[in-house]
Amino acid sequence: MRRSLLALLVLGSFLNSAIADSPQSPDSAAFDGFSSAHERTERDWEGKFRALPSVEKQREYMQLLAARPHHVGSPYDKQNAEWILGKFKEWGLDAHIETFKVLFPTPKRRVLELTAPTHYVAKLEEPAIAEDPTSNQRDEQLPTYNAYSRDGDVRGPLVYVNYGLREDYDRLERLGVSVKGAIVIARYGRSWRGIKPKIAAEHGAVGCIIYSDPRDDGYFGGDVFPKGSMRPPQGVQRGSVMDFASNYPGDPLTPDRGDPNAPKMTVSDAPSISKIPTLPISYGDAQPLLAALDGPLAPEEWRGSLPIAYHIGPGASMVHLAVESNWDIKDVNDVVAKIAGSSEGDEWIVRGNHHDGWVNGAEDPISAQVALLEEARGFGELLKQGWKPKRTIIYCAWDGEEPMLLGSTAWAETHGRELQEHAAVYINTDGNGRGYLMMEGSHSLEHFMNDVARSIEDPESKLSAFERERLADIVAAKSDEERKELRQRSDLRMMALGSGTDFTTFVDHLGVASLNLGYGGEDEGGIYHSIYDDFYWYTHFSDTNFAYGVALSQTVGTAVMRMADADVLPYEFTDFADTMQKYSKDLQKLLEQKQDEARERQQELKEGAFQAAFDPRKPTVAPRAEEIPPHLNFAPLENALDALGKSAGRYKTAFKKAQESGFPGSDGQLMDLNAKLIQTERTLTDAAGLPGRPWYKHLIYAPGIYSGYAPKTMPGIREGIELGHWQEADTEIARVAHVLQSEAALVDSASTELESLTK
Repeated sequence: MRRSLLALLVLGSFLNSAIADSPQSPDSAAFDGFSSAHERTERDWEGKFRALPSVEKQREYMQLLAARPHHVGSPYDKQNAEWILGKFKEWGLDAHIETFKVLFPTPKRRVLELTAPTHYVAKLEEPAIAEDPTSNQRDEQLPTYNAYSRDGDVRGPLVYVNYGLREDYDRLERLGVSVKGAIVIARYGRSWRGIKPKIAAEHGAVGCIIYSDPRDDGYFGGDVFPKGSMRPPQGVQRGSVMDFASNYPGDPLTPDRGDPNAPKMTVSDAPSISKIPTLPISYGDAQPLLAALDGPLAPEEWRGSLPIAYHIGPGASMVHLAVESNWDIKDVNDVVAKIAGSSEGDEWIVRGNHHDGWVNGAEDPISAQVALLEEARGFGELLKQGWKPKRTIIYCAWDGEEPMLLGSTAWAETHGRELQEHAAVYINTDGNGRGYLMMEGSHSLEHFMNDVARSIEDPESKLSAFERERLADIVAAKSDEERKELRQRSDLRMMALGSGTDFTTFVDHLGVASLNLGYGGEDEGGIYHSIYDDFYWYTHFSDTNFAYGVALSQTVGTAVMRMADADVLPYEFTDFADTMQKYSKDLQKLLEQKQDEARERQQELKEGAFQAAFDPRKPTVAPRAEEIPPHLNFAPLENALDALGKSAGRYKTAFKKAQESGFPGSDGQLMDLNAKLIQTERTLTDAAGLPGRPWYKHLIYAPGIYSGYAPKTMPGIREGIELGHWQEADTEIARVAHVLQSEAALVDSASTELESLTK
């Protein structure tokens, strides 16, 4: 599911992230979670592990797992789960399958036709391609559709709404265009797909069509499949349109399996099912619809790459849209394997990737699932050689991720209390390609992941993964200020976690520190969620020799080993404190920008500037006056951040001194310390949850209500400002300040524990 964000959003931010000045930075080596007494032994085990992942085996696994369509509830999905289970057991892991019942709709009826001024019936079908041997498995393929679209049979005028974002509807208002009673057509991109019908419904639309414009992932970017990697004319992006960000991910009928008092929903009242019928189409089917539109010419930035003039409508163009699903209960089969820890077995390192796909799913998710399998096989080999992790390692192959995290959410909610007590970290992947190491996660793990990246060789450049990323970021920097930070900051900045893949329940709901990792950026394509995401495409256009699959196994496996074997869990808080300071400054700048924009708009309205600028042949409407945002009291947040910065510095000093002494405390002292460290992410949550969406407990990271996958940092404050909920934003400042003050106190307590070791 994650690839659209990973490839389009992460890469841009990644290439502009901050980087350390040298892969051999002395400071970076000083805080890796290992005492000098056994560091060499652990590094030897890591070296043995990194020699084990096999290109040939990853290729073999992918060819088998992606041989047939394997969506939720399909025979091959169950067969794959059982095959993975067999492999885990073959490698000596204690493994089992946990099965959960979930609502998973599949298409019963799909109709899309232009009824005026001409007649066109959409094909709604992806053709098999002769060169691609699995594209013809039509009897097993899910048709092109959006899961969790509301059933409906609607007719109305057609309106083009660009990407279907809130700002696009503001632009439509200025153009005098209403979508009330209309069917909108939006192009994929710039937000998660479920945001498009959500906003359309809020503006009175009765249906939503989502198409892939060739400018975004078709011929504008290169040759189309099978000649190249980009989306062909009839290629369609399937996907869920569940309104998870405003409600909850997972089974729509089960709000929280960990809460015995949670109500059981029905299809008619489940809040996460979309409000209007929605259907995805290809640009081949979209062109006749868009060509039939009249009305205002679309703004230049709204125009895609089809050979037509892009008009907005409405007008004579009328559309009939019908969607009906089979609302069936299906099994999802999570495969869970355990390597029992020795001295600290009650602390868990959880690692996951999903195995289900929309169709054959070679890139999403099998490219990363095969890396996970090679990690598990490698650990099985190490166990035979005498290695034994201190902490328990749990490997999970999730089912039902694509419809919206069905398997991982069910498992994590069911085991929520255990995870909150025992889980030190959750490490996720979801698809892999060729290029740069992309890291996002909890910022208490930022320094840790930078050290892991310093240890991994990039297959193409032969630099460390860290150094390649650092240099690429410098080349991509857009200002001297960016380049200065890139060269002076000791660690790469990690992106925050939003949603869209299986870390969501762990971090957002349970407060488990989490990471999401993958390589990519050099193999962009247009086969996402189509029948062409298969072994043929992947081995011709992506990581064709599986070199980055091996690199991913090495990267994540090394991270798992270091977390599992560290004397003291390798959390670090100076990067976290620095990032929180940045988020606070960004919020204050956002508020100032809103205030300046409102003042300027009021002035322009007073001057009559909009009326003077009108083209009478292209009439527009002046924007509405906006209230100037009030002052918000950031003092509590700034005070909390000052305390957090001091606590983080104290912890770093105490850790370094204890590490140099070989962590001389007793097992009991170290266990008490690690127990406190595990709680540092939990402390950033609040039982009441975020405003209007109580399932989301984390006050620092969350998916955006109107962005979906993309993260909102300090989301209660940020979205309060963005949506003009000023009292809410002020209240949320106090709540965020409270959890950060609590975090500072907990870090201080951990520092006291460390300091006691060296007295």
